Amino acid sequence: MNRRKNKHRAPKFETTLEYINVLIGSAIIALAFNVFLLPNQIASGGVSGISTILLSVLGWEPAYVQWAFNIPLFITGVVLLGKQFGVKTLVGTVFLPFVVFLTKNIEPWTNDALLGALFGGIAVGLGLGIVFRGNASTGGTDLAAQIITKYTGLTLGTSVVLIDGLIVLSAALVFDIERGLYALIALYVTSKTIDLVQVGLGRSKTAMIITNKQEEVREGILNKIDRGVTKLSAYGGFTDNERPVLMCVVDQREFTKLKQLVKSLDPSAFIVVMDASEVLGEGFKRA
Repeated sequence: MNRRKNKHRAPKFETTLEYINVLIGSAIIALAFNVFLLPNQIASGGVSGISTILLSVLGWEPAYVQWAFNIPLFITGVVLLGKQFGVKTLVGTVFLPFVVFLTKNIEPWTNDALLGALFGGIAVGLGLGIVFRGNASTGGTDLAAQIITKYTGLTLGTSVVLIDGLIVLSAALVFDIERGLYALIALYVTSKTIDLVQVGLGRSKTAMIITNKQEEVREGILNKIDRGVTKLSAYGGFTDNERPVLMCVVDQREFTKLKQLVKSLDPSAFIVVMDASEVLGEGFKRA
């Protein structure tokens, strides 16, 4: 009985955690908008960027503008693209402008546009990364980009760049070129921060080892470094003879030990090293 309860409880816990991620991430984005981006007129793409421009041009309340864009876009996305967005995306779509409205009277944390772009970009990237970990999005221009992709044949990346580029260009025309450049900085920082949140700080190394002493190297990796190793089938380009490649993934701090081990066993070994941004499985992060 207890095992059955735990099996049913785990998915519910995961779903609850995803909703918490969506709420926390949306709140961080909304706060960053009010304390960093909006006061410095940094329209770094998305519906938030549109609301920044419309506040300056027409005096419209940003939260109302975001609701006015987000909710119809969500409905249109469901109609045209299907129901894959789910309730969590709807929660982010509605909750983010709500927090923007609640925090609109908070004093700006900086009036320096460069600091606003940098820390605003970091905070928005952090919030989006958390939302993405909840298997959701905040809607807005992401849905518009998917609609454009479906009906024009453009890639999703191109559609996103096209929309955000038009928003940044509009900001440069409404405010000035300098504000447009700050918006580009914020966009770049946001994208890098999202990657950091998704992948994490820990970086592993993938080593591809070509050696004439395969068994010695394999046993050394297994016994002295305590890491798994995979033998890949390969052929020499010059001789066309079979020459297997040993592949091993190690933590960054273990790489020096691996390199020294291989060179001690076979000084003529050929080693190719690559960054592994995320590793899931035995000995590393659990999925």
